[in-house]
Amino acid sequence: MLSSTNAIKIMPNWLLNKGVGYGIFWALLMNSVSALNDVLAKFLGQDLHFVEVAFFRFFFSTLTVFVALIWRYQRSRLHQKAPSNICKIFQTKYHGEHAIRGAMGAIAIGLCCFSVNKLPLADNSTILFADTLFMLPLSAIFLKEQIGIRCWLATIAGMVGITIMYRPTADHLNLYAIVPTVAALLFAIMNIMIKKMIEKQEDHLKMLFYFGLYTTILSSLFVPFYWSIPNQKDLYLLLALGIGSNLIQFFLFMAYRATRASVISTIRYSELPIEIILGYAFFAQIPDSNGIIGAMIIIATTYMMSHREKSPDNSLS
Repeated sequence: MLSSTNAIKIMPNWLLNKGVGYGIFWALLMNSVSALNDVLAKFLGQDLHFVEVAFFRFFFSTLTVFVALIWRYQRSRLHQKAPSNICKIFQTKYHGEHAIRGAMGAIAIGLCCFSVNKLPLADNSTILFADTLFMLPLSAIFLKEQIGIRCWLATIAGMVGITIMYRPTADHLNLYAIVPTVAALLFAIMNIMIKKMIEKQEDHLKMLFYFGLYTTILSSLFVPFYWSIPNQKDLYLLLALGIGSNLIQFFLFMAYRATRASVISTIRYSELPIEIILGYAFFAQIPDSNGIIGAMIIIATTYMMSHREKSPDNSLS
């Protein structure tokens, strides 16, 4: 039987231990790679259309996971634990779920590739934190979770924080902030789907592979309209972007493997100072007062909501 844990058996044993410290370690790696991916996407957006950037991100992500699946198959063959037909390593019962998740992922990540070139890195990252806020009503609807009044109030406060980041004044409204908000909603829906697929024991590498495959197929329908030949430097950056996309998900899996999801949710905010530092270092971006106030509200409310699973009834009522 091909286990999704086979791909990590070559890692040092101490990295596979469980506990808060190990979860924080993996979460910090995830946040660092996520911030660096935003920088790469912003640099690439100066030369290439965001649709093309998204396409190559998906393509190289799929290619690297494909190589990982073949490598895992070969290792299993050495131990006589793999099927003789190599095509069986790609078998899945959930093509429909993978396709829907891939379609939403193509739109969400495409929106991110667009918004990261229109907003300061820190603002874009903070608004994407809203996926946790959207998870609340979605969990109530699709996962039948009982939600307490304090969580609903926290969600409303978080939406106020996002509105502040829109900068709604008489002479100015940052409509670009709507783009990562929509992406955050799609990511929240995708997280619901991921949770359901994990409950069905779907293989993690297959989840990565089919997500990359379907997003690549969908984005390939649009990329001819915006095509330009990437130079050698851009190809290297696009490859790094694709590898980084897989590493983000892999580190997330490892973090969840080590400790509770609530712990990882609180650590995710370490991405914000990383984004601020990188935004200033590479693009001379400094958050304004609206961005700081909105970020503080979103972080505070999402932090509050991340602790709801610690309650015995999984709510904050």
